[in-house]
Amino acid sequence: MTQSGRARTIAATVIRSPITVWAVFVLAHLWLGLLNLYAPGLPLGDVTIVYKFWVDQALESQFWVGIDSMWVYPILALVPMLAAAAFGPDQYAATWLSMVMILNAVAFGFITGWGRSRERIAVAWWWVGFLLLLGPIALGRIDSVTVPLALVGVALLATRPRAATVVLTLATWIKIWPAALLLAAVVALRERVHIVVSAIVVSAGILVVALALGGGGNVLSFITQQTGRGLQIESPVATIWLWQAIVREPLTFVYYDKQILTYQVQGAGVELASAIMTPLLALAVAVIAMLGVKAHRAGVHAGDLLPPLALALVTALIAFNKVGSPQFIAWLAVPIVLGLATSAAGHGRSFRIPAILGLVIAALTQVIYPYLYVALLNVDPLMLSVLTVRNLLLFVLLGWAVFAVVTAKPAGDNEPDEIWLPSVWPLEHRRELVEEKE
Repeated sequence: MTQSGRARTIAATVIRSPITVWAVFVLAHLWLGLLNLYAPGLPLGDVTIVYKFWVDQALESQFWVGIDSMWVYPILALVPMLAAAAFGPDQYAATWLSMVMILNAVAFGFITGWGRSRERIAVAWWWVGFLLLLGPIALGRIDSVTVPLALVGVALLATRPRAATVVLTLATWIKIWPAALLLAAVVALRERVHIVVSAIVVSAGILVVALALGGGGNVLSFITQQTGRGLQIESPVATIWLWQAIVREPLTFVYYDKQILTYQVQGAGVELASAIMTPLLALAVAVIAMLGVKAHRAGVHAGDLLPPLALALVTALIAFNKVGSPQFIAWLAVPIVLGLATSAAGHGRSFRIPAILGLVIAALTQVIYPYLYVALLNVDPLMLSVLTVRNLLLFVLLGWAVFAVVTAKPAGDNEPDEIWLPSVWPLEHRRELVEEKE
């Protein structure tokens, strides 16, 4: 073997080593933590200003958002916000970043099988790359807590559907988007009754506790708070009015909504668009779910159906959303990791295209936020072009996922619906599960 050949062999061995990918994982989080603390644009502002304000208000004045007032988040979002205050208000930012890193480490362990799943090392590398390309926003919002929980949930779906449902339901009560993963599981998996029952039981328990604490109608206020807002500037639909603002269309501009604490667009037709976006989002989700049901009834294997169906549903929540916050892009990691891991296990189609699209979308999002966000607020043509490309790629990704669901081939009559995604559980346990199903 030549010297260059030996060098390539050594490099390949190092890259495939679990130790290497774990080391890079830690370094990536340290880098993202530094960006959150010191990068321009105040990327950790929601955590250190808004979340901390809610926590201080609760601990000092005994006024709890979601219980004593309406709130934009489900009630369990208070849990990680309160946890970040464990070491005092001065350490709130550092505690938040450490907490998210620990949660991500647990999810990373599930992805890699805690170093025992060599075929999923490439999947782990993809997620590290995705986090770095997405930038500080990957750690600096409440979504940063739900993503690792959702990753653990989808990793357990094949072998522990009830445990997976509990995790995904808890994540949904922190930020609503993991409900799309539960819907995909209900459509694609045979254990749908157990999934639905487990989700209802967990949700009922949360509601009972919240109501006992005096939440009343405020417990579900996150639904009305979201539906009543305007068009946030990063949302795909808002792009129409941003381009109108560039050509100086009368009465078309960007403004700051003090109630929602975000930048939105104003212009002719904005109110109508805002009113129809929520029903349009619900319709898109319903149509995608029906396509999934049709594929399932046609005999498509769970390993072939669940990843693209989950990707389609999650992407639809972003593409047809009138909010469009940059942290929403972090959601894409979960169905893409699921697809890559399933493909690595020998099921489903290749997820190379959505993996590449996801990385590009993440990189464009970091360009937009936080460093050059002021340019977008000023409706800079170049920055608006970047945002437009990013939003168009979301629909390309959605189109790929829907096409993958529609064209998924039914399993053969002699092909068992076996465990399609080996999880971190021991091989002997997985064999027992297969025997129980048979």
